[in-house]
Amino acid sequence: MCGAAARSEKIILRQMFIRLGYDIQFEVPAPVAIVSMLSVHPSRALDLRAPDEIGIEPTVEVTSYLDGFGNRCSRFVAPTGTLRLRSATLIEDPGTPDPVAPNAREHPVGELPNEALIYLLNSRYCEVDRLSNVATELFGAAAPGWGRVQAICNWVNTKVTFGYQHARPTRTALDVFTDRVGVCRDYQHLAIAFCRALNIPARYCTGYLGDIGVPLTLPMDFSAWFEVYLDDRWWVFDARNNMPRIGRVLIATGRDASDVAITTSFGAAILTRFAVLAEETTAPLTAAPGKSAPA
Repeated sequence: MCGAAARSEKIILRQMFIRLGYDIQFEVPAPVAIVSMLSVHPSRALDLRAPDEIGIEPTVEVTSYLDGFGNRCSRFVAPTGTLRLRSATLIEDPGTPDPVAPNAREHPVGELPNEALIYLLNSRYCEVDRLSNVATELFGAAAPGWGRVQAICNWVNTKVTFGYQHARPTRTALDVFTDRVGVCRDYQHLAIAFCRALNIPARYCTGYLGDIGVPLTLPMDFSAWFEVYLDDRWWVFDARNNMPRIGRVLIATGRDASDVAITTSFGAAILTRFAVLAEETTAPLTAAPGKSAPA
């Protein structure tokens, strides 16, 4: 019986599906070039069970490319008038919480891979140099590795007060430390800056995080978290939620939020509607290319 139960549980976890989508609208007073970063990250492409394509109204010519961080981007010129961006897709997910590895070790800087070094440096929203002394005072005595990063998350989660009324596009990690208020991305920026100040590579992530296995919180939005490099790989941490979560779907990674804006307009584009969907659903009736339908 125990063996049968274990097998059934594994099947259930493999058959978790998440419906993803968004509906975003702007009023555009004059033609404007826009870059969007709304596609599921290439690292999750094989998990998609339906096309992940940006729909644009009115129809315009769209060019897709990968940016310097490996994120999938779309660029186009929006005409004057109402612009609508929308998509709906389906992704298969393991259905397991974020992995936890309490024994994961830090790397000396001299042993880090070249591509991780950029995530030790100052960036637009993470003033590593100005927070180095604070980070050392608060966390320098913590056990290196996973425990130190978790101590950072615990501190940020406890000391910073969340509220959408505190949202401000110019708020930096130093501002968050000083003001002790912010939204999801602000928690991550402060935690990232502390990690980098202690020579732990940390990068910013954005994506979908539905309320799966936790109480529903509305309105739904894209979410932010961060990853640190320990024991030869990247690990998910989340200073805002501060607990392993189920169903994260990565869209983009970068040094901070400035690298992963969902839309960047090179001129005026006034946001009039913003809706995001990420919810567990049943298996599709047909399989996507390269996938077998669940039994």
